[in-house]
Amino acid sequence: MQYIRIKDLREDHDKTQAEVAEALGLYTTTYQRYERGEREIPFDIAIQIAKYYNVSLDYLAGLISVPHKIEK
Repeated sequence: MQYIRIKDLREDHDKTQAEVAEALGLYTTTYQRYERGEREIPFDIAIQIAKYYNVSLDYLAGLISVPHKIEK
């Protein structure tokens, strides 16, 4: 389910896969595989994605439906 959330978040922020991959220090193909659900998202990358979009890991994992902001 994470892959659905990260695609929706990316599209909601008007970002390309390449832009997000670059911001996270990933190859674009690696990020594309995460989005398509072809590859599991490692926990450390999930944390980076959550920080990038300022949402909780609970939201990213599909445990909650409202994207709570991260307290900084």
